[in-house]
Amino acid sequence: MASWQVQEAKTKLSKLIELANREGPQTITKHGKARAVVISVDEYQALRRSQPNLIEYLKSGPFFDGVDLERSSDTGREIEFD
Repeated sequence: MASWQVQEAKTKLSKLIELANREGPQTITKHGKARAVVISVDEYQALRRSQPNLIEYLKSGPFFDGVDLERSSDTGREIEFD
């Protein structure tokens, strides 16, 4: 993955975008640390498609067919006050 300093990325943004489309993700660094990654729209859309929505996520969870969810009719214990 290619690496760009912030200042260089700002001055050569068009080239950065073209390389992200042609060669893959491009890392942008600030003070020697990776701060951002530029990816193509196709890669971004593929990442978004791979994430299930909330309903799909909940449906894929464990099933609780054997769990008894009925509430007890017990009202608890009586407490005496002095």
